[in-house]
Amino acid sequence: MPWLTLAVDTDAEHAEALSEALLELGALSVDLLDADADTPDEQAIFGEPGEPTPGVWQHNRVSALFNDDQDVAAILHQAAANIGLKQLPEYRIETLADNDWVRLTQAQFEPIRISPRLWIVPTWHTPSDPQAINIVLDPGLAFGTGSHPTTRLCLRWLDEHLQGGASVLDYGCGSGILAIAALKLGAARATGVDVDLQAVTASRDNAIANGVVNVQFYQSDSAPQGRYDLVVANILTNPLRMLAPLLADATRQGGQIVLSGILEEQAQDVMNIYRQWFDMNAPVFEEGWSCLSGRKR
Repeated sequence: MPWLTLAVDTDAEHAEALSEALLELGALSVDLLDADADTPDEQAIFGEPGEPTPGVWQHNRVSALFNDDQDVAAILHQAAANIGLKQLPEYRIETLADNDWVRLTQAQFEPIRISPRLWIVPTWHTPSDPQAINIVLDPGLAFGTGSHPTTRLCLRWLDEHLQGGASVLDYGCGSGILAIAALKLGAARATGVDVDLQAVTASRDNAIANGVVNVQFYQSDSAPQGRYDLVVANILTNPLRMLAPLLADATRQGGQIVLSGILEEQAQDVMNIYRQWFDMNAPVFEEGWSCLSGRKR
């Protein structure tokens, strides 16, 4: 059976109310997404330590799923009226064909070759190179499967530069992929930190699946204090700006930092901030994204 999908952009004031109204009027499911995702205006909705939590994005995309026999346009108009939204924003309705969604989802995630010796392998695949360092990782609720350029950039940096026996802090750990990779590449111990409890849970599960030890994952408000040989943070530009003093303090003197989640045009601005503490290397770019690294003075 096919379904109908509705996509409509709205502001933070009306996003949650519109979502609830659509559910009350028969939507099977509703998601809220950042309408500015993958642009310089992309916004993190989780507050960092000491900062408020916004809750929703400034510009939201409400995505709703309906049975194919429902009048989606009429439902949207009624939902808007129910919440007092006087001007209906532009919207899009599309037909979603019936499929074997598990098979289709799995087909989108093939093993990812990061380097000659490092691969990311979903659990439903046999490793292409059993002799390589294979990180077992399925797509899930937390960011970081190796498919995004920012994750690949950080993984390649670890593969090329990580010193054996190092201590590593993965700030904004998501799926835990960078902490797990660091341990498989020779780090002595790793700590992962994230503001999202789901990410912390996913990271712990992924560490167990990969058989790595000497790793702990924490929410940011309960993370232990300490200094590390390497700090890696693959998040977004605005949090990286705000977190610069915290990440610098977590890096021991002579230690290194790796930053990603930064659009190419934002790289110089972020480098200028971190130069207060670090001698920064030339940035590395891939598909419009940046990876910055430096050594603490």
